[in-house]
Amino acid sequence: MNIIILGAGRVGESVAESLVSERNDITVIDTNPQRLRELQDRLDLRGVVGNGIQPSVLQEAGAQDADMMIACAPLDETNLVACKIAHDVFNIPTTIARLRSPEFPDGSPLMDKSGFAVDRVICPEASVTRYVRQLIAYPEALQVLEFAQGLVSLIAVRAVAGAPLVRHTISELPSLVPEADMRIVSIYRPDPEGPDQAIVCDGVTRIEPGDEVFVLAATQHIRTVLEALRRRDRPVKRVMIAGGGRVGLRLARELKGEYRVKIIEHDGKRCEYLASQLPADTLILHGDSTDEELLEGENVHDMDLFLGLTSDDEDNIMACLLAKRMGAKRVLALINRKAYADLMQGSQIDIALSPAQTVIGELLAYVRRGDVEAVHSLRRGAAEALEAVVRGDAKTSKVVGRPIGELKLPPGAQIGAIVRGLPEDDVEEELREQALRRAQVIIAHHDTVIQANDHVIVFLPRKRMVREVEKLLQVSATFF
Repeated sequence: MNIIILGAGRVGESVAESLVSERNDITVIDTNPQRLRELQDRLDLRGVVGNGIQPSVLQEAGAQDADMMIACAPLDETNLVACKIAHDVFNIPTTIARLRSPEFPDGSPLMDKSGFAVDRVICPEASVTRYVRQLIAYPEALQVLEFAQGLVSLIAVRAVAGAPLVRHTISELPSLVPEADMRIVSIYRPDPEGPDQAIVCDGVTRIEPGDEVFVLAATQHIRTVLEALRRRDRPVKRVMIAGGGRVGLRLARELKGEYRVKIIEHDGKRCEYLASQLPADTLILHGDSTDEELLEGENVHDMDLFLGLTSDDEDNIMACLLAKRMGAKRVLALINRKAYADLMQGSQIDIALSPAQTVIGELLAYVRRGDVEAVHSLRRGAAEALEAVVRGDAKTSKVVGRPIGELKLPPGAQIGAIVRGLPEDDVEEELREQALRRAQVIIAHHDTVIQANDHVIVFLPRKRMVREVEKLLQVSATFF
């Protein structure tokens, strides 16, 4: 695809890096020539210096031939105007805008073609908040991702010695945990001399303590699956947030009333604003999140979860390492730089989260060929899980009417689950609810036969396998 990205900041850079790796033609527009030069030196893309809301700049970027416009500039108003011009002047088919304000939700009349002409709104802050909320609900997990309108979840969990499935082979799973059908799609084993090693998953593969295990299961069985791989952690009750910026404030608003929340913010005026926006039972602390005395005085050792959510990667890392050393049960650091996130892998920091990576999947669903419903980027973009709808019949499709064991999937790629009977997007709400209750979640096995309109969830250990899987799932021309 020919894709224009407006804005070469952290989100724009991460989006460009992900899309370039899939052999798309990328053009990035930014007002900072030095930032563009650095991107061009590192990635195979074209840079255009200028203001992206000016038609002449968009024309220079090739808007007349573009398939998609992704507006990731710092200001909401810039992104809205750029999408409007991209649609009205250049007739770009798909426009996506990064918007921080909650006043412009997906599907609102303001976003339709007669309004700002934005096909999809993305908000990294909202994505991070959703991500953290899932980790609070399931504190044992490293990652919880939903598919098929919430009926299926892919969870990543660190295996712990003594759990029912640990030191057992995958073939023993049904007898050890008969109450929950699940599919282990990937295992990453720590290597003291280098990066984690991907382990082939078959019946004789043994789960070892310390393994990072990716499991697909019906969402209603998540708790059982987690308890099979590690001891159940105590529920999260106390949360300390380092940083009262956009992400910290958004998260604190969602947690109010359910959890005891403390926020550490170094800017005095911002503290006053936070106090005016949050209920009285949210404690706002004016200070430095790397101040050992402050953390000790605020009983960081009692915290179930410590979150480093400032705009400074180094501060987030140091605050989390300090909080962990002082007794915080789990710590999560927001880290923008990929090199830093890689360094933190296997460290005392339980979870290193990239704001940009949380929204990559939302964008990839638009770039994928075929009928792709959802995409989730895993392990900082190295692996991927996608949900696709199977169309056609036995004559026009390479998968319909065939058992999974006969499909020519790339080595390591797995169809982990199938959801049958999901409603289409345009179904009325009442009928949708009825269809969701009737929908069938099938954990895939080699003899499971795929039917037309099934939603299949595919795990890909390497992103370069995407094109092969897309070709496999596409229907032939005669279907149309």
